[in-house]
Amino acid sequence: MPIKPLSDRVVIKPSEAEETRQGGIIIPDTAKEKPQQGIVVAVGPGKASDTGELIKMEVKKGDKVLYGKYSGTEVTVDKEDLLIMRESDILAIIS
Repeated sequence: MPIKPLSDRVVIKPSEAEETRQGGIIIPDTAKEKPQQGIVVAVGPGKASDTGELIKMEVKKGDKVLYGKYSGTEVTVDKEDLLIMRESDILAIIS
């Protein structure tokens, strides 16, 4: 991965938006909702506390996560759409 996040930031590859809904109706690209889950592809080292200690990250590469609808910054790296966000913007790890 040519991108390495700093501090408590995480790089996520969003899941693909669903093409069809129940009943077989096809949703056009402009009407699709942004996915709210994805796979962690890179993790920063962690955040420094007020005392200077490194607080380790709870998520790790390969975790499937759930995040807020408008969380993160969208970037394109090697023709791949990714999100960069703080670990605190991640709502849950999906098992």
